[in-house]
Amino acid sequence: MSRVRLTDEDARFVEKYRPDAYPRPAVTVDLAIFTVIDARLVTLLIKRKEAPYRGRWALPGGFVRVGSSRKDQGESLDDAASRELREETGLPLDPGYLEQVGAFGEPNRDPRMRVISVGYFALVRPALGALVQAGTDASHAEWVSVKDAQKRTLAFDHESILTTALARLRERLGSSSVAFALVGKTFTIPELRAVHEVIHNQVLDPGNFRRRFLRWLEDGVIEEAPGRRITPSKPASVYRFCKSC
Repeated sequence: MSRVRLTDEDARFVEKYRPDAYPRPAVTVDLAIFTVIDARLVTLLIKRKEAPYRGRWALPGGFVRVGSSRKDQGESLDDAASRELREETGLPLDPGYLEQVGAFGEPNRDPRMRVISVGYFALVRPALGALVQAGTDASHAEWVSVKDAQKRTLAFDHESILTTALARLRERLGSSSVAFALVGKTFTIPELRAVHEVIHNQVLDPGNFRRRFLRWLEDGVIEEAPGRRITPSKPASVYRFCKSC
């Protein structure tokens, strides 16, 4: 990413600037990680191994790494989220989908100090769900249905982050290729409808969904793929998400 070039005046100002003259909050990233298991939308919760809230369930996450100088300022938020996703799940670099959903910075949200968290939602391919392993700062990791997770008292303000992430997932589902991470490389219309039903937690009218599907096809979000899927009635057309979406 290109940076605006500093003027000579700016450079002189930066040289004299003292960051330690101002209180600075810490920054974390917290992730609501979703997948579909046994026709249920589930999210990954970890049981905290360390205080505060030792033994309490929480979303995976951690502190953004900060450098020690002006030239080395550490990692970006997206890099921190990707790193935490790998460390907290043991999954490969690109397990599915990752998107920022907002900042959470109420005072006293973390009892240790002033901490601002940037929330993300991530989608993990269902085939990878069974491979998840707890990270080093968790005693246990478990896929929990979103409905059950929302009933639990999570550490920090993670209930709010989970609720916000779920709303963003549902919003994005109808306007982008975000669902590609929860279906196979190719899929039929009923298979994609089933994923939408699981995420929205409601039965969708097949006719209405087909009309929406055709709009996505016209808009270039989805394209027809080679081959057919064998079904009990007759071979069905298969589709895929456009790589450029």
